[in-house]
Amino acid sequence: MKKTYGLLWLSLSVAALLIGNLFVGSTSVAPADVIAALTGTADSTATFIVGETRMPQAVTALLAGGALAVAGLLMQTLFANPLADPSILGLNAGAGLGVAVATLWLGGSVAAAGTTVSGFSLTLLAAFLGAGSIMALLVVCATWVRNRMLLLILGLMMSYAVSSLVSLLSFTADSAGLHAYVIWGLGSFGTATWQRLPLFATSVAAGVGLAALTVKALNALTLGEAYAANMGIRVRRTRILLMTSAGLLAATVTAQCGPIAFIGLAVPHMARMLTRTADHRILLPATFLCGAAVALACHIVCRLPGDAGLLPLNAVTPLVGVPVVLYVILRRRGISS
Repeated sequence: MKKTYGLLWLSLSVAALLIGNLFVGSTSVAPADVIAALTGTADSTATFIVGETRMPQAVTALLAGGALAVAGLLMQTLFANPLADPSILGLNAGAGLGVAVATLWLGGSVAAAGTTVSGFSLTLLAAFLGAGSIMALLVVCATWVRNRMLLLILGLMMSYAVSSLVSLLSFTADSAGLHAYVIWGLGSFGTATWQRLPLFATSVAAGVGLAALTVKALNALTLGEAYAANMGIRVRRTRILLMTSAGLLAATVTAQCGPIAFIGLAVPHMARMLTRTADHRILLPATFLCGAAVALACHIVCRLPGDAGLLPLNAVTPLVGVPVVLYVILRRRGISS
């Protein structure tokens, strides 16, 4: 019952932060005008700012935060490593390579079959293709690599190799392309629109739904792969499903919002501390809600300067993530000693 109340409390927190995001932005809108925009009685300017800008950004933050948090939970359970997160498999690096090729090598525009793709559309496509390629390669590796630590090392090596290619492209790029790539790398929910949300939400729902199907296996894996195998869990297939789910979630969010740090790493630990359980039937939804709340809170902080501009998202998320990670490390050190 207490755990159910915890999920209810998290849900109310997410709802409150979602509403709070509608009242804060780089353009000043009076609270009365925000309320009027929500009820359909505001002028066209307030309606556009609230309904077409702040609302889709808030929904994107909610989905992105929840997706990254779930992906981090899956990675930490799969590798039995409290410091694992979605980037550990090289997915962020793969997305970065795709964007680097598009912006630094191709100049931000590609023409093929009489169609030109440029701007955000090219960035989105390139990031998803880059992350998807790394994810596909890792899933193939997972079919024949039995040792999960070896799989983890393969992901890290791919991440280092891809990062080297990005560095080479950055070294030879012009200042305009390099600036565009750096801005993308800071992460942002500000590019969200209603037109882009359906595909984004569908991909996130597919990834979270796939993770929900593995709850029984996740609970068994917390006691080790040998125990899970004795319980009748098909460990190799489960490993592929978990990597596919985490990969889809991380690739989707990175393509849409850029690489976002610390949410996938820190939030699963926050959810464990709040729920005080290792049962993934409770922990999985709690992690999603906690990730959504953290992302929405960070988005509010990013917009606090108001007319002075927006803070980079990756300059804010470590303020939340670093204390949590330090707590986990120090707590484990205390337990081991």
